[in-house]
Amino acid sequence: MKLEIACFNYESAIVASQSGADRIELCAGFEVGGTTPDIALLRRLKSEVEIPIYVMIRPRGGDFLYSDTEFAQMKSAISQFKTWADGFVFGILTQGNQVDVKRNSELVKTAGKPCTFHRAFDDVSDFSSALDAVICCGFSTILTSAGIRNAIGNLEALLKLVKSADGKITVMPGGGVRSSNIGIIETSGAQWFHSAAIVDGSQYTDRSEIEKMKKAAKS
Repeated sequence: MKLEIACFNYESAIVASQSGADRIELCAGFEVGGTTPDIALLRRLKSEVEIPIYVMIRPRGGDFLYSDTEFAQMKSAISQFKTWADGFVFGILTQGNQVDVKRNSELVKTAGKPCTFHRAFDDVSDFSSALDAVICCGFSTILTSAGIRNAIGNLEALLKLVKSADGKITVMPGGGVRSSNIGIIETSGAQWFHSAAIVDGSQYTDRSEIEKMKKAAKS
């Protein structure tokens, strides 16, 4: 079992790296579910953290339909971050809640590194066609709760996604993943899991929660 921790500040990233996390998703904008972080924070962390750091590329909260200006901002951010980032996390949809193949493919090509299609996937109109589209774009991972509820409430859908992915892409459950339920979510067949490991309503990752998740998944 591999665990990615969403970190919204320096302190959380250090805790994640010291507590058994396998990868960090670095973000700002905790209150809106994640936005593009400060590049200075990434530079600092890369000098102190050994595990991979994927960077969220999201110009604002809200929906995943972006203007031409916002798309240009996303592309520029990837170009600026790519020297230090180990990978990227983003997702763009069309007006019809389908994967925007053209724009996503362009960003994946710009990145030249592993990319995760984030929980915009939960808003698509059809998981099967969206899965094929994300694979076509060149993403290596899909972060999803497989529906509007948390991952624990969508085990059947997650199981179908993992089976449909069939090794062509990694399906990583996220959304409400905690030590209390990760063992159950693991029955979906997924091998990577995503959590902020926040247990007190703050913006800070909890060290013991990461350790508990790793232990629960092994039991």
